[in-house]
Amino acid sequence: MLHLRVISPSERTDEVLGLLDGAVGVANVVVLHGAARSPKGDLVEFDIAREAASEMIDCLRDLDLDTLGSIAGERVDLSVSEVAARAEEEAPGHGDDAVIWDELAQRVEDDTELSWAFLAFLVIATQIAAVGVIVNSPILIVGAMVLGPEFGAVAAVCFGLLRGDRHLIVRALRTLLTGFTVAIAVTLACALTFRALGWIDPGTLRGHEEIEFIVKPDRWSFVVALLAGAAGVLSVTAGKSSALVGVFISVTTVPAAGYLAVAVALGRWADVAGSVTQLAVNIAGMVISGTVTLLVQRAYWERFGVRFPARGPRGPRGLERGGGPGLRRGDR
Repeated sequence: MLHLRVISPSERTDEVLGLLDGAVGVANVVVLHGAARSPKGDLVEFDIAREAASEMIDCLRDLDLDTLGSIAGERVDLSVSEVAARAEEEAPGHGDDAVIWDELAQRVEDDTELSWAFLAFLVIATQIAAVGVIVNSPILIVGAMVLGPEFGAVAAVCFGLLRGDRHLIVRALRTLLTGFTVAIAVTLACALTFRALGWIDPGTLRGHEEIEFIVKPDRWSFVVALLAGAAGVLSVTAGKSSALVGVFISVTTVPAAGYLAVAVALGRWADVAGSVTQLAVNIAGMVISGTVTLLVQRAYWERFGVRFPARGPRGPRGLERGGGPGLRRGDR
C-alpha cells in the first residue's frame, strides 16, 4: 500500500472526494477541511494499493493539484486493516508488479544529477576495481561492482527512450560519460603514481586468469548485460533494492573502467581496447533490455487502463490509455 497526502484548494475538494468514492484500491480516507496552510486548502489523506496508485495520481494531476496544491506519497510498511486488505485484493494486477510511473520519473530525474556524491562513489569504486586488477582479487572486483552508482543513469536512459524525452537521455548520457571520464582519469593518475614508485610494472597484469573476463568481452558478456538490465529495471520499478544489488554484481562496467586506467598506465593497449569494448557492451546491453522491459510493463498495465506519464510543459502528465479516470470497483 501507499499513503497519499493531497492538499486541495477548497473548491476542488469535492472533485477529489468524487474520485476517491468507490475507486478501486482506495481505503482509509481522511479529510481535514482548511488544515493546510502552505499551500492553503484542505488536507485529504488516504491509502491506495500500488496497482491503482499511478492511475489515481494522474487523475489528481488532471485536477491541477500538482500546481494548485500538492501531491505526496510514501510507502506503508504496516497496515492492520481489513478495509485496506480488501482494497488491495480488488485492485488490478499484483502489487509487486505495479509501476508507479510518476515515482519512476522523479527517481530517474534525480539519478541524472551529476552530484559530488555520484562522482565520489564512482571514483572510489573504480579505484577499488583497479586495485583488484593489480592484486588479482575477484573479491575486490565484486566490491567495486556493488559500490558503483551508474545504474541509475542507465535506467534514466531507458526511461527517456520509452518516453521520447531527448533532454533526459542527453542528461543521463552526459552523467555517465562525465562520471566515467573523471573516475578513469583519477584512477589513471593513481596508477601512474604507483608505477613511478615501482609498485607496478608492465608485467603486473600477467597471469591474472581469474579476471581476464574484464578485457575479453564475448557473446556471454552481452547476454549477462541484457539480463542485468532487465533485472535492474524490474528492481527499480518494484522497489526491490536487494535485487538491484545482484544487478551491480553481475555487470562489469566499473571493473572495465578500473582495468582501463591500469592498462593505460602500463601501456597495455590491447587490454585498453578490451576494457573499452567491455564497458560499451555492458552499457548497451543494459539500455536495450531495460527499455524493452519498460515497454512490456507499460503494455501490461495498459490492460487495466493505467496511464503513462508523457512529457509536457510542466513535466510528466497522464495520457489516457484505455480505461477512464478513476477505475471503479467491478471494472476489471
